[in-house]
Amino acid sequence: MTTKPDCLFCRIVAGELPSRKIHEDEHAFAFHDINPVAPVHFMIVPKRHVDNLYDVDPGHEQALGHILALAGRLAREQGLDDGFRVIVNNGRVGRQEVYHLHVHVLGGPDRLGPMLRRG
Repeated sequence: MTTKPDCLFCRIVAGELPSRKIHEDEHAFAFHDINPVAPVHFMIVPKRHVDNLYDVDPGHEQALGHILALAGRLAREQGLDDGFRVIVNNGRVGRQEVYHLHVHVLGGPDRLGPMLRRG
């Protein structure tokens, strides 16, 4: 598995930094966001480091498909039975803050608002 020693999420996956873990398997690690923007807000990260979607290659397909397949099950386990949002911020303009690809899963009772402001 490829990791970067200075990567925040690699250090969380390795257990070097604390997290509120909700799932771990050979391909992915899921944990609650430390600064949630919704009543339920967790992230799913691939265990193998990749900065963002620009750097994904065919070798990442299994882990990334697995992450999306996990999203619904983990959302339900966290109480999101009436829908949720999945967000991947990519690059500077996409407002990516941590350069380890991650999928945000957010939800809660009618608290998400519009996806983006128009205009």
